[in-house]
Amino acid sequence: MATLEIKDLHVSVTTEEGEKEILKGVDLTVKTGEVHAIMGPNGSGKSTLAYSIAGHPKYNITGGSVTLDGVDILSMTVDQRARAGLFLAMQYPVEVPGVSVANFLRTAKTAIDGEAPKLRTWVKDVNEALERVTLDKDFAQRSVNEGFSGGEKKRHEIAQLELLNPKFAVLDETDSGLDIDALRVVSEGVNRFSEQGDRGVLLITHYTRILRYIKPDYVHVFVAGRVADQGGPELADELEANGYDKYVKAAAEAVTPA
Repeated sequence: MATLEIKDLHVSVTTEEGEKEILKGVDLTVKTGEVHAIMGPNGSGKSTLAYSIAGHPKYNITGGSVTLDGVDILSMTVDQRARAGLFLAMQYPVEVPGVSVANFLRTAKTAIDGEAPKLRTWVKDVNEALERVTLDKDFAQRSVNEGFSGGEKKRHEIAQLELLNPKFAVLDETDSGLDIDALRVVSEGVNRFSEQGDRGVLLITHYTRILRYIKPDYVHVFVAGRVADQGGPELADELEANGYDKYVKAAAEAVTPA
């Protein structure tokens, strides 16, 4: 069993007005075999957490730690974090003109494994992964995400997840912009990944609709850069019924002088 542990994490970004603190002391532990859902309103710090774990240079770690099986990942480069077993599915996957999906995937797999996959079996693996997410095998020859619809971009990321097969998947609003069919395909891919039993998922979302297909073991409510509440899957049902209002009010009262 592997463990991704976040302790008292503080993160800021540089703005025109100076440093702005986004994460204000986050504690969260994800073990392989578990699915954790992070929910919260816009601007609560959910995506900041994802990008900080992955090593985006925009985010400044000002305190706390993130470890994978006790090893500090904050001191690692982005590629070292990937080789250690981390994967980030981005909310807005970027286009990479001139780089084919096939070359991108094989280069990534080679970098993570330390050796190139055998070409004959790799082509078969890629085609099968694309088929599972209902993408035609011709997608392998297209430039990464160029001209892809929103649903195609997200399904492509799930194909990446299955082929690279990391220890931990951090999925930043993977359900954003998906119609019901694409949502089902993406959810099935995440479930295939987690059902291996020795993989961990940190799923960031605004809405409960994806949780109808992906059943979380734990739900964490993010508000104002902190974990405001946590519980089992029943907490998502409560959020669906009542929203985040009580958490937002409590956070505002906490910073308002008496």
